[in-house]
Amino acid sequence: MALFRSILWSDSLPTIEGKGVHLRMPRMTDWADWARLREESRAFLAPWEPVWPEDDLTRAAFRRRLQRYANDQQTDFGYAFLIFRTSDNAVLGGVTLNNVRRGVAQAASLGYWMGASHAGKGYMTAALRALVPFAHGALRLKRIEAACLPHNAASIRLLEKLNFAREGLAREYLCIAGRWQDHVLFARLQSDPLS
Repeated sequence: MALFRSILWSDSLPTIEGKGVHLRMPRMTDWADWARLREESRAFLAPWEPVWPEDDLTRAAFRRRLQRYANDQQTDFGYAFLIFRTSDNAVLGGVTLNNVRRGVAQAASLGYWMGASHAGKGYMTAALRALVPFAHGALRLKRIEAACLPHNAASIRLLEKLNFAREGLAREYLCIAGRWQDHVLFARLQSDPLS
């Protein structure tokens, strides 16, 4: 077991409750709603994400995605959640903590997406406000890192609102929309207040 490993979940992570939202591990029964939301949001998401494989929205690809998530969780490499609106259980988006580093680092990288029809309504803020205490507490992460494109003003506002500190610029950091692009790096520490 890795030094400073958090806790073990045999099959699934707990549901994380937030203001008007809840987060839980994706299940196979989520595929149709997830695929519909991703398809409806394709043009909205494409500028901010890696190029989607041709079969990305298929049931088989979703099954492979869930297998990868389960493996990442078992090996303490990553944790994936879908975001649901509490009032009607609608899928709104997703969030991941990936590239978990243990030992002297105790850090992970945050990734997130929101369906186009749900963007700008405060759902992601609520989801991350709920996730951050879980990440620092149950997962025992000292540091949560995030990176976003310099022209993604909405993502920058979100991270700054949640007390992520801007730490610099990483040149050609990720291949987004088919091009290696610079990213602004952010991080929040366990000791940083959650606004």
